[in-house]
Amino acid sequence: MYTLDDAERLAVGEVHDLYRRHVNKSQVSLMTSFGFGRELVDHAEGAYLTLKDGRRVLDMTGGVGVLNHGHNHPRVLAVRERFARDRRMEVHKTYFSPYLAALGHNLAEVLPGDLSMSFLPNSGAEAVEGAVKLAYKYHAGTRQTVLRADCAFHGKLLGSGGLTGQSQFPFPTIPGVDTFRYGDLDSVREAIGRHPGDVYAILVEPFSASTIQWCSEHFLRGLRELCTRHDIVLVFDEIYTGWGKTGSMFYFMRYPGLLPDVVTTSKSFGGGKSSISAYVAREPVFRKAYDNLGDSLLNSTSTTYYGFGEECATALEAVNIAVEDDYPARARALEAVLEPGLARLAKEHPDAIGRVAGAGALWGVFIDGGPRVLDLVAKLAPGGMARDPQFKTKLVTCAVISALYEDHDIFAYYTLNGRNPLILGPSLVTEPDEAERTVDALGAVLEQGLGRLVARFVKQKVSSQW
Repeated sequence: MYTLDDAERLAVGEVHDLYRRHVNKSQVSLMTSFGFGRELVDHAEGAYLTLKDGRRVLDMTGGVGVLNHGHNHPRVLAVRERFARDRRMEVHKTYFSPYLAALGHNLAEVLPGDLSMSFLPNSGAEAVEGAVKLAYKYHAGTRQTVLRADCAFHGKLLGSGGLTGQSQFPFPTIPGVDTFRYGDLDSVREAIGRHPGDVYAILVEPFSASTIQWCSEHFLRGLRELCTRHDIVLVFDEIYTGWGKTGSMFYFMRYPGLLPDVVTTSKSFGGGKSSISAYVAREPVFRKAYDNLGDSLLNSTSTTYYGFGEECATALEAVNIAVEDDYPARARALEAVLEPGLARLAKEHPDAIGRVAGAGALWGVFIDGGPRVLDLVAKLAPGGMARDPQFKTKLVTCAVISALYEDHDIFAYYTLNGRNPLILGPSLVTEPDEAERTVDALGAVLEQGLGRLVARFVKQKVSSQW
């Protein structure tokens, strides 16, 4: 049996071997295609990773939405250390939890209107499933249809996976799922019309972090009007975009008076340390569904770890930090660098960048490459991979990410959904000058030419795996 000390002494090759034997060998093949898959992190703080060899890397991934607070925020660490030191109670099943109570209050204070009733499971997918379950219960099972967008990403559980619209989900899922075109009110009307009087919920991401597109104010307000008219529970999924990421505390809050029936949150809600999520519902919706003696435990007992003390205490501090340090303003300061900087790169490298898009501290760079580079990729790729219609774009984007990491010590990523843009989504403790350094580094990488970058990437990384 390994001890903690043994684990921390493992060399990267030993870690790879244990992954192959006990986790997933294909994951090793995928991750070692990049430099960061061949190295181990010693420690992390703020916006930086320090590797075992002492190299310092600027983390512009923001933990894929988890690290708005950066790595190991001192206030978050202090709360968790205090909780352990004072031996506070974790489980609250038979005792009331002051941490859960206080966190529920703070969520109601941050969110507008009567979004005031919270449920606190572990993951974003659980929060989505809880929200949809709430909507079904609100209608007492008399309606059987839930609508989701064609580009949606809501998780990978059996229920949330079926509500994810970007690819076929090869598992059984909840019944009655239908689809509308993202941002298209006529498409929503058509979907409602296909199921008259039978739609119990509409689920949508106001800002789609996995495809870097967003709903217009007109669409969101129109959706609200449709849901009110047909008594449909409107759920906004803000799991990635909550806590300041796009320049407002939640994306929908940039539009005064706009109110969903339920909003989901996770990722940075836990301060980068706690695995916790929430859905927060409007009071009349929640009370109709669950606020009676017969059903009061039907929701809260759906996960053993619901409302764990240390998780709630951590989220309590994370929320206070986001408010006190004005994380939306921090995101807007990063936007003031990233938006013009990336637009300049798109103009300077029109053959490499198709477009850039984003908001706040979440931006996508859509790498194009043109026919010449994409034909080169097709020749280099093996037949199975070449059949993926997005494989060429993925490989070119990976080549850019790899060069950023190897040449400039900057860590970026690309989405697995939509058109697979390169993502710059820095934590909100990242400074504007660090964002500017990233833009300059990306420009230097693109100056090398995509053909050269792809050839280098395939030679150094991918060829050894194929």
